[in-house]
Amino acid sequence: MSMSGTRERLVVIGGDAAGMSAASQARRLKGPDELEIVAFERGHFTSYSACGIPYWVGGEVSERDELIARTPEEHRSRGIDLRLRTEVVEIDVDGARVRARDVDSGAESWTSYDKLVIATGARPIRPDMPGVDAPGVHGVQTLDDGQELLDTLTRARGRRAVVVGAGYIGVEMAEALINRGYEVTVVNRGAEPMSTLDPDMGRLVHQAMEGMGITMVNDAEVTKILTGDDGQVRAVATDDAEYPADVVVLGIGVRPETTLAKAAGLPLGEYGGLLTDLAMRVRGHENIWAGGDCVEVLDLVAGRERHVALGTHANKHGQVIGTNAGGGYATFPGVVGTAVSKVCDLEIARTGLREKDARRAGLRFETVTIESTSRAGYYPGASPMTVKMLAERRTGRLLGVQIVGREGAGKRVDIAAVALTAGMTVEQMTALDLGYAPPFSPVWDPVLVAARKAAAAVRNKTP
Repeated sequence: MSMSGTRERLVVIGGDAAGMSAASQARRLKGPDELEIVAFERGHFTSYSACGIPYWVGGEVSERDELIARTPEEHRSRGIDLRLRTEVVEIDVDGARVRARDVDSGAESWTSYDKLVIATGARPIRPDMPGVDAPGVHGVQTLDDGQELLDTLTRARGRRAVVVGAGYIGVEMAEALINRGYEVTVVNRGAEPMSTLDPDMGRLVHQAMEGMGITMVNDAEVTKILTGDDGQVRAVATDDAEYPADVVVLGIGVRPETTLAKAAGLPLGEYGGLLTDLAMRVRGHENIWAGGDCVEVLDLVAGRERHVALGTHANKHGQVIGTNAGGGYATFPGVVGTAVSKVCDLEIARTGLREKDARRAGLRFETVTIESTSRAGYYPGASPMTVKMLAERRTGRLLGVQIVGREGAGKRVDIAAVALTAGMTVEQMTALDLGYAPPFSPVWDPVLVAARKAAAAVRNKTP
């Protein structure tokens, strides 16, 4: 394929959040006469919300298409040559070209690039054990996965579901299956669900989930998935028990999908994600960018790289990459590790470091936990909320916050996310001018009650 004149070609691998945000942003800055954009996507869909899949499966979102932000036709109408059901199988860095395979026909061809964006996402962890590929066992990462799971739920004879893993996907899928009228068992390797929380906060989630009728099996490793005479899944087995199942959902987490990048010799970090600079360029490669779930990002609190698979970051990465690839300038400074989730009416939120993260980073800290309410105690609908806060010893710098409660708990973590980003101390936080009226919070917001207690703890420890 010859390049005509000064027209450059931008090739994008992966058609979801990061990839298509990058393509769209680059297109805003440069027209088709200056920049040709070719995007490869191995699935059927582009620019969709993977985070919305549990709510579609659970029935809160009625139509699959509601999760699609931009259709392939919309991208093509903007001058992006989008090739669906086409999987890139090799990146030739020296030759500045990629080899793509048509998923349906198997036909392969090379496409050269001046600039390359790698947005290959993450893949669900599928443990290597007997029965894991049996019909009725599902991961939920893409819209195709979500559709397959819904098809199974429609066909399933019984109403028993086992969810393997109790992270975000695990608890959200447990809720979705309960909403579908299933009996749900969650089998979890850890001592408590939500390993992104400290165990004392995870215990609150555990108790609440059992209160919703979910059977929680903790400290249990699934060893095999058992099938019936028809080959369909019939149970999940651990070393000492069997849990009957008509459907199994794997919620064990994800790993960066960097098989192509690794084969091409591009730099990966300790979690297997691509390493980039602040402009999201792959380190050591002037004309290659990467973003979304396939990269590692800087944790601003711990000062080290980590892998965080979230749509918010993927879209920001895409904006930054598209700006740079389109001739502008932008950077992505890093993350503080904010995440929220819910299971039925329980809201779960965290930002910054857990105790074990702080210890690993070599930080000395104080921790405090308080119980408060979402509204003034006398105002109807006030519900309990537990806030845990970590503050650095001596300096009093905020290190992390975890919140578990009912309505109004989840988004309160944003106060802490801003404070972490600004490098505030817990003492400074106590003076924050937050919005107050009895329907919204007590006079002292729960986050500020925790900050007061943390400030006192830090003062008492200062020699």
